[in-house]
Amino acid sequence: MAIETTRDNVCINHIVAQKTENVIVEGDSIIPDIKPDIINSINTNGIVCIYKKEVNEGKVRLDGCVDTYITYLADSEQNNIRSLNVNLDFTQIIDVEKATPELNLETDVKLKNIECKVINGRKIGLKAFLEINIKLTSNEDIDIINNVNLKGVQILNKNLNINSLIGRGTTKTYAKDTLLIDNIDNLSEVMKVDLRISNKDVKISYNKVLAKADLEVRLLYLTEDNRINSVESTIPVMGFIDIPNVSEENFCDTKYEIRNVVVKPNNVEDHSVYIEVELEIYCEVYKNQEINLIQDLYCPKTNILFTQKQINIIQKRETKQATCNIRETQQVPEIGSNKIYDVEVNVEIAKKQVLNDRIVFEGELKLNYIFNYNDEISTKSTTIPFEFTMDFPGVMQNSNIEVDTDIGTKDFIITADGSIDVKIDIIFSATQMQNAQINIIDDIKEDENRSCNTCSLVIYYVKEGDTLWKVAKKFGSTVDEIARINGIENRDKLNVAQQLFIPRYNG
Repeated sequence: MAIETTRDNVCINHIVAQKTENVIVEGDSIIPDIKPDIINSINTNGIVCIYKKEVNEGKVRLDGCVDTYITYLADSEQNNIRSLNVNLDFTQIIDVEKATPELNLETDVKLKNIECKVINGRKIGLKAFLEINIKLTSNEDIDIINNVNLKGVQILNKNLNINSLIGRGTTKTYAKDTLLIDNIDNLSEVMKVDLRISNKDVKISYNKVLAKADLEVRLLYLTEDNRINSVESTIPVMGFIDIPNVSEENFCDTKYEIRNVVVKPNNVEDHSVYIEVELEIYCEVYKNQEINLIQDLYCPKTNILFTQKQINIIQKRETKQATCNIRETQQVPEIGSNKIYDVEVNVEIAKKQVLNDRIVFEGELKLNYIFNYNDEISTKSTTIPFEFTMDFPGVMQNSNIEVDTDIGTKDFIITADGSIDVKIDIIFSATQMQNAQINIIDDIKEDENRSCNTCSLVIYYVKEGDTLWKVAKKFGSTVDEIARINGIENRDKLNVAQQLFIPRYNG
């Protein structure tokens, strides 16, 4: 016979699979007829754009491109510097064993390096090295029994704090601006585009999440008289995401993904460049919820039968941010007192050690200086090793940690003696997610075939692994009664061979 219970409904979110795949995207490109032949490439950089993502059985598919800018030495009488913009399209199908179409997909695609090889004067070969991070999650509505309506029932409870998913959603938005360049500059070509999303923030209102950020844009361009200059702009980004039942007490996890980039120089006399960046904003909203989880139960008067099922959950989700300040003086003889046009900065984490209440990072900064050398453009690569300890109260060695890095301050000052004062701030964002397995009790019913114990008192000697709960359940008594009769103050501690008087339940 079924026993009446009351239940709470909870939306459980858990990680089904995570995978990191390093892939190489390759392709050839022909130099357009309107541009001179190429002698050699000087610098190559790119921006990853993701057009489409989908999850299939056992596979994840990504469609996108690497929007590539190549600066090269032209085969002309003056050996001028020229540039070339190439879209390197790709489709990547990645095997993920547990992938199924109903799962939620999160991706993070990083461009680690890009190479340009001159095949002949009119043809180049490109090779982009991508790191693709995949996370598949699932959410499930489950009923958790919080009370059993049966006289005399004994319940072993555990209070558990979980992150209950309220909802998720996406929105598409555009960052648009017209960047004004110096009036004396007649723009010939855009040589390089850098994009960085900073100052991310969210505000929750009724059934909506407002995601805000800044898109920092830096363009390196070539003028008609063969000079190199740059222009910077900060474009506000904003998007509304409809998610029912959200409130200010909830917390959000937002991610920004670049889908497309348009850079279009206006008429020469306008001295400006139009830029448009299409972004997708993905948001998950959680609430911290404490649930009263029944671990075990029995009734001294009634034999109870029940079943259990095991559920995977994210027990604790928390993000911390810290800044590592790099201050160093570098000697780069090739640069000397020449002008630095730009410095590309990439963070490489070689080792991540998760300890109690802190995370230790070891790695290096890879710097690529783009500078003037004998009235020509040149590049020089250097590295700066670093070690940084990030305080993270509550983090443990077995915690699942996701780490993202960003560059804040970035200053390079050439001093009187020709050395370079380097000031770089690395912003570390670490998210802790503690995966846990919990047992959920369901389908409780009475067993009519109950054998009765007629003893009024039992003498028992404690064995290894015994708890008051186990002993009380074994003999059909209660923890309260055993503790009272035996004068036990600390109910969590029993000594092996300790004598216990076990009273019969009379409730």
